[in-house]
Amino acid sequence: MHETRTPSLWTPGDWNALFGLGTNVLVNLLVMTGLLKFVVGLPDELTFGRILPAVGLMLFLGNMYYAWMGWKLAKKEGRADVCALPSGPSVPHMFIVVFVIMLPILGRTNDPVKAWEAGLAWVFLQGFILIGGSFVAPFIRRITPRAALLGTLAGVSIAFIAMRPATEIFMTSIIGLTCLAIILVSWFGGLKYPRGIPAGLVAIVVGMAIAWGAAALGMPEIGGMSAARLSESFANFGFSIPLPALNHVFSGFEFLGFILVTAIPFGVYDLVEAMDNVESAEAAGDTYSTTEAISAEGCISLIGTLLGSPFANAVYIGHPGWKSMGGRIGYSVGTGIFVLCLAWFGILAVFLNLVPVVAISPILLYIGMLIGAQAFQTTPMKHAPAIVLGLVPHLAAWAKTLIDGALGAAGAQVTPELIAGMGQNGVLYEGLGVLGNGAILTGLVLAAIGVFIIERKYEWAAGFAGAGAILTFFGFMHGPAVGIAVTPSISLAYAIVAVFLVACTRLGWTHDTEAEPEAVVAQPAE
Repeated sequence: MHETRTPSLWTPGDWNALFGLGTNVLVNLLVMTGLLKFVVGLPDELTFGRILPAVGLMLFLGNMYYAWMGWKLAKKEGRADVCALPSGPSVPHMFIVVFVIMLPILGRTNDPVKAWEAGLAWVFLQGFILIGGSFVAPFIRRITPRAALLGTLAGVSIAFIAMRPATEIFMTSIIGLTCLAIILVSWFGGLKYPRGIPAGLVAIVVGMAIAWGAAALGMPEIGGMSAARLSESFANFGFSIPLPALNHVFSGFEFLGFILVTAIPFGVYDLVEAMDNVESAEAAGDTYSTTEAISAEGCISLIGTLLGSPFANAVYIGHPGWKSMGGRIGYSVGTGIFVLCLAWFGILAVFLNLVPVVAISPILLYIGMLIGAQAFQTTPMKHAPAIVLGLVPHLAAWAKTLIDGALGAAGAQVTPELIAGMGQNGVLYEGLGVLGNGAILTGLVLAAIGVFIIERKYEWAAGFAGAGAILTFFGFMHGPAVGIAVTPSISLAYAIVAVFLVACTRLGWTHDTEAEPEAVVAQPAE
């Protein structure tokens, strides 16, 4: 039942959500800084003087805008329990723009500025795709089952949000498991810490105490902390504001042909992910305008790019998590201010060497757990098999990412002989690639087909199978890049499925009238 009080800009629960979302964004900014500094090799003056200040302003604007949307919704509905949509840097984009755009351009030109410019041009195109797509997103939400929207989102949360923090927790278990317990007993168990101290802050402080205590005792491997590295990081202190980078954006169009290969499919990916996150918020009780949320995401990304950010803003996954821990509107405002200070004053480098990342990992694992659970908790029980079907492409994409990372670290080239050898050892590398490419769309389409079959709406299932055939033909699903007839055999397979499903209705084929749809749940194999 909703509260009926006048909405407040700040509530006690906003502290918990601020430390949750703030540390989430902090982790992603630290990863972003590491990618720019150690992977692409950009000079510090470009990373800390141009890119991060632009990213900071972009994230500040995103959080402030979504806080304003939350305030409008709270005033309109007369509720005090409205939670603002979370906002932050798009995590998939961080890796795609670095590894797929910036690194290849750097290798081709040996010029870090050219690599940066290519990234700017890529996000510039993404922004316009989001703005245009925001007007069709409400229609897609209306015709797509909630289990499909949340099922593919659960796949993202489990594979790409929860798995890495989970492995970090057990690699440094003394800190990781301790901090995880601190988080879980508060956010799941309802335990209140003394003086109302947020669980996220307690976890970080305890993690720092263990890590630095171990370093003082001559055991730096426990937390990886070093006083020397911390001292050096203070050299990056200063004050930098973003500067216009319009000329750099358009210089990046020199690589337009190379950029378009991934800009279009990832623009569609962003559109679907943002739509899923708005659906997730509605399932938690807060109904936002899909068009406004997505078009704002695109516009704010454009502003950031024109000031030097090669990374996109995003409506973040995790709204139900922040709401469940008491977040309302103020946590979004606080996160925006926090991020702006980090980026404009050069504090990120200090955080990188002050806080052990494993102390923050439990917060990300918690969000992954919550989003994965929401897909099952807010949809009919009989749709559970379809949700699991929507998870599968993301698991394939995750597995292939790990394999590619291992091969890259070993300096190994993917050859037909290596693929055949992996197959003989049970690793179906090609299958992982085909299933995992375009995972968010693939998961949505497969889950929607599953839901409509469970509901015996075969023509609707056929419609999504037909959409799968078209998307696959042009490479949005199952293909490494957009094109024509990218994976024609899989496209044909979806078309055959669509015809079969239509035939199930049109030819008068009937189902077992004695079996109810619920019978699909928990039927053991013979």
